[in-house]
Amino acid sequence: MAKQRGSTLLVALVMLVLLTLTAISAMNASTSSIQVVGNAQFREEANAVAQQAIEKVISNKNFTIAPPPQQTFDINGDGVDDFSVAFSPAPVCLSFTYADPKLYDLDKACKGAIKCNFTLWDITAFVTDLKGSGATSTVHQGIRVTTSQAVGC
Repeated sequence: MAKQRGSTLLVALVMLVLLTLTAISAMNASTSSIQVVGNAQFREEANAVAQQAIEKVISNKNFTIAPPPQQTFDINGDGVDDFSVAFSPAPVCLSFTYADPKLYDLDKACKGAIKCNFTLWDITAFVTDLKGSGATSTVHQGIRVTTSQAVGC
């Protein structure tokens, strides 16, 4: 009977080590999951900010002439800018195609010009997290602009 007392202690210690390893493994898995969710949240926020910045840029047709300025966004309303959006490189005209004003309703875009063009632009928004993580994201957006001349192509 005296020999069996030590075996109970040994089994208890082995079980305690196994429970500790299980707890550590669970903590590591939850930490990884939190990082994955944080990265996914940043990506979604960055995409939303980039789309908002691109919409702001294309609402003004001057982007075909001069590069848009850098923009900052406060997405949570705390008064501190959370993201910075730069347009680098500047929007690029990829191609243009003649559009016959008789075939399309282009009176507003072409202002009665004889020649009218569909120009295809690529806008690149480079988003930087200003909250200290240093994370970045790049979003490309294509846009077709109807003009009376092939500006920038």
